[in-house]
Amino acid sequence: MNLATAPLILASASPRRRELLRQIGIPFTVEVAAVQENEAPDHDPRELVLENAALKADAISQGHPHAWVLGADTTVCVDETVLNKPADLAEAKAMLRRLSGRTHTVFTGLALRHRSQGVRLDRGVESRVVFRTLTEEVIETYLSRVHPLDKAGGYAIQEHGDLIVERYEGSLSNIIGLPLDETKQILTAGGLCF
Repeated sequence: MNLATAPLILASASPRRRELLRQIGIPFTVEVAAVQENEAPDHDPRELVLENAALKADAISQGHPHAWVLGADTTVCVDETVLNKPADLAEAKAMLRRLSGRTHTVFTGLALRHRSQGVRLDRGVESRVVFRTLTEEVIETYLSRVHPLDKAGGYAIQEHGDLIVERYEGSLSNIIGLPLDETKQILTAGGLCF
């Protein structure tokens, strides 16, 4: 089945995921899943992102049984604690202080569904990020340039990341929110032709 009869739906509100998915060159539409994501800070981050990605993909595929649906979820973890999106600027500052001078892991879960074909594929991806040691001045400067409230860990590596990030290991697109190589692999493994 090709895209003309089975379009791809991205089950995500993230503008960064939309931008990244466009790079693959596959046509898609966006439909945001009205689901309650698990954001427990003590939950295993590998499981958390997989559960949330599946929750989004499953919710959208119920209403579109003949479409391909891709769900994704990303979080940051340090000291076995999940850092989701900060509630306010004070929490964003606290997150940046916690990440300062340290290595943390960025986890993304992918879930591909095609209800009528019985396709259910899930994949997890990890990358590591090393932060510079941040002064209060650097934190203030960074937060004056970047809106952190819709970003796990309170930061975006692609937005003035040079101020806060020393280096990273693994997929940059994963850190941004959608690992492109793994996304291509899961779409191909599911049987989506592009």
